[in-house]
Amino acid sequence: MSESIRKHKAEAPRKLGFGVFICSTSRYQKLAQGEKPKDVSGSLIESYLKEAGHKVLFRKIIADNKTMIEQGMQYAFSLDELDCAIFCGGTGIAPSDITIETVSPFLEKTLPGFGEIFRHLSFGAVGSAAVLSRAIAGVAERKAFFCIPGSPDAVRLCFERLILPEAPHIVKHARE
Repeated sequence: MSESIRKHKAEAPRKLGFGVFICSTSRYQKLAQGEKPKDVSGSLIESYLKEAGHKVLFRKIIADNKTMIEQGMQYAFSLDELDCAIFCGGTGIAPSDITIETVSPFLEKTLPGFGEIFRHLSFGAVGSAAVLSRAIAGVAERKAFFCIPGSPDAVRLCFERLILPEAPHIVKHARE
């Protein structure tokens, strides 16, 4: 690690406020019917964040729906204490997978390396199927945003190798 990166990371905030959106129409429908949906990835995200000392400001299940995702972005922008928002799910290639297409126009700057490195790391686990994996990160209004696949394995990879190590560094630069 270069000296400048080491310095930036040392100056980065230690504890961040996160918001988590689980983008899943099936889970949202169960919730709307009064059932408690199983949300393995959401629970995994929350445990990673809490174990790292970050604050989970909210965790919401929303449908793979353009309006709901846009409202999620607006909600994230409205919270002063929010530093990072995670949109988990809806990143595949099916017609209903619209998380990335909906979040992207809100981003002021994108971090292409996030998706590139995610696919590179995924290749080791899933082989050529990694080409179907979509993930993005970017910043807007001094906050970091991550769109990640909804599988527990993808969540583990994103949090252990990318989000937890770099979110504070990203937020530091987003606030400059």
